[in-house]
Amino acid sequence: MPTNSLREWFTTPLGQYLLAQERAYLDEVTPDIFGFHAIQLGMPDVDLLRENRITHKLRVARGGADVFANCHELPFATQSIDLAVLPHVLEFAEEPHAILREVDRVMMPEGRLLIVGFNPWSLWGLRSALGPSRDQHPWNGRFLSLLRVKDWLALLGFDVSAGRLIGYAPPFDNERVRRRFAFMEPAGDRWWAVGGAVYMLQAVKRVRGMRLITPAWQEKSAREKALVAAAKREGHDAAKPAAHLRIVK
Repeated sequence: MPTNSLREWFTTPLGQYLLAQERAYLDEVTPDIFGFHAIQLGMPDVDLLRENRITHKLRVARGGADVFANCHELPFATQSIDLAVLPHVLEFAEEPHAILREVDRVMMPEGRLLIVGFNPWSLWGLRSALGPSRDQHPWNGRFLSLLRVKDWLALLGFDVSAGRLIGYAPPFDNERVRRRFAFMEPAGDRWWAVGGAVYMLQAVKRVRGMRLITPAWQEKSAREKALVAAAKREGHDAAKPAAHLRIVK
C-alpha cells in the first residue's frame, strides 16, 4: 500500500511489526534513565517514553506534538535536557548532523541520547536502494550507517554506551508471507547481528574537564582501597594496614 508519510507507514502491518520491536526495546531501557526533562523528536503519534519515569516529557515535531518546532532549532535552553529520543529522525533530515549538534546543545552533561535508525546494511536497506517502492516512505529515506552515526557522536563528545539491532525478517508487506520467516529473528540476532533492519543506539554526553561529585562514603572507600594497594606494594599484609598509614577522613 503506498504511503505518503512515515506516520502512515507505521500504521501498516509491516510498520506495526517493526514498531512493536522498537517499543519493546525502549520500554526495557528507558525506565532506568532519570532526570527532570525528556524529549522525543519526531513520531508524535507514538509515545516512546511511556515507561520512563521522568515527569516532564515532551514530544517535538512540526505537527500534532506537544511542541511545534524544527528538530534542528529546538526551543529549549542550553544544557536543560536529561534524555532525548530520536526515532527515525536523522534518515529523513536534510542535515542530520545539524540535528545532532542541536541535541548536543540542549543536553545536560551526562545526559542520555537514544537514536533509532534504519540500517542500510540489511535486507531493508536493500529494498530502500533497489525496491520498486523506493520513492515511498520509509524507503525514500537516506539510511545512515551505524558507523557514520557513531563517528558524528564521537565528534560531539558522546560515548556510545549500548545498542542493539532488531528486525531480521525480510520486509514483505504481506503479513502472512513475512510470518514464514519468523525463524530469522532469533537466528539473525545470533548469526547475522549486523543485518538487523533497525539499530537502537544509546549514548552519553561527556563534558571534557568535568568532575562528577560522588557521595562521601564512595570517596572514603576509594581512598582506603588506594592505601591498601600502596601497602601491598610495600610488602605489608593487606589484612593489617601498616601503622604509619592513617586513613584521612
